[in-house]
Amino acid sequence: MGEITIPDEPALGRRHHGNRHGRSEQARHAVLNAADDLLVELGFAGLTMEKIAVRAGVAKQTIYRWWPSKVDILLDALGGDLAQELTPPDHGDLRRDLREHLAAVAEFLVTADAGAVLRALLGQAQHDPELADRLRAGHLSDQRARDRLPFERAVARGELAPGTDLDDAVERLVGPVHYRVLVTGEPVPGSFTDALVDRLLASADCSPVVP
Repeated sequence: MGEITIPDEPALGRRHHGNRHGRSEQARHAVLNAADDLLVELGFAGLTMEKIAVRAGVAKQTIYRWWPSKVDILLDALGGDLAQELTPPDHGDLRRDLREHLAAVAEFLVTADAGAVLRALLGQAQHDPELADRLRAGHLSDQRARDRLPFERAVARGELAPGTDLDDAVERLVGPVHYRVLVTGEPVPGSFTDALVDRLLASADCSPVVP
């Protein structure tokens, strides 16, 4: 990757192409990608603003103008990755939507660089109450809303009863995946996530309405 330089003032006769905050989007994405890559390579403790700056080819003082800390960079990167990779599909069929979405959640947590960012931030949040609050109020709350979408659509289609406890359904699906990834370290194959979906939909309190 070639070096990206961000002058404090636009060169004479050249139009500035940054956004309204004065950021260069090319440099911003370089920083976010560098933070993701370095976290995977070095772990949370080894990640520094200096190393991010070198990898991204952006001046360290420029990064500090945009983000106060490495945690802020990681949170910024994580928000876009979650929305892009973990928004459930809408095939018009609850079982298919849930199977596909839960498989994506497992793959994200186990193999994706962005999943490594989430795992690192969750670990750091165990002894950083401020970070825990930011994660829960922001990214985790937003992702929970996305996890509810297949159920909400199913209720709107008449596939699920209106009184179905959607938050409970989400926890029963996503919780075991997080437990395997974050606690036991067991694999999370498609057979496991498909079985979670099938058991949930077979249960009396979350079974599809029979026409």
